[in-house]
Amino acid sequence: MTNNSIEIQSKCNNQDVHNSLGKIIILNGAPRSGKSSIVAAIQQTFHGVWMNLGVDHFMCMTPKKFLPGIGLRPGGERPDLEPIIIDMYHALYESIAAHSRLGLNVVVDVGHHDNYSVPRGILSHCADILHGLPVLFVGVRCPLEEIMKRRELTGYKGIDEKGNVYPPILLWQEYVHLPGIYDIEVDTSIHSPEECAELILKRLSDETPATAFHQLST
Repeated sequence: MTNNSIEIQSKCNNQDVHNSLGKIIILNGAPRSGKSSIVAAIQQTFHGVWMNLGVDHFMCMTPKKFLPGIGLRPGGERPDLEPIIIDMYHALYESIAAHSRLGLNVVVDVGHHDNYSVPRGILSHCADILHGLPVLFVGVRCPLEEIMKRRELTGYKGIDEKGNVYPPILLWQEYVHLPGIYDIEVDTSIHSPEECAELILKRLSDETPATAFHQLST
């Protein structure tokens, strides 16, 4: 960690003395955009306890017959699951709120979209649940070309016989960053996970309030 990061950590620590609420960082981006790697960097380098309540862990708790659950791809492929997904997101964000109120910091990696069979308004409802809590909303960007390379490296095919990218992957890129209101955005094709974490830490210490997530509230 750089000297600048240590100074920022110290500033954040001093703020914690006067605020019993745990901080919340929500990383929003498409699959393979690098969110999980940023989470790992945050948990390793940030001061204090940072609980990971992201989509991957939540899906591990979900019965197989209800998967992909909150990992549902945009496009309305499983309208039968959508009412359940609303409740799942509600439960996830109530858990995030509970951790924060108990003084535990939380980092969350998700891929919010509203391209279900019918609009569900899940993101604005989640913002309602975290009303009054300190939330930093981070957009995790990554170009499609880089995402496709990462998929290939991990053994996941994303191109059909004609060389076309599968539609769900394209839909993620199109819908995951709508409406595009963030406190900070990072690009994992330019910065390493550790560099992204350092940029996020710097924004956390900024005296400018983080308001993006609450702007999404209904």
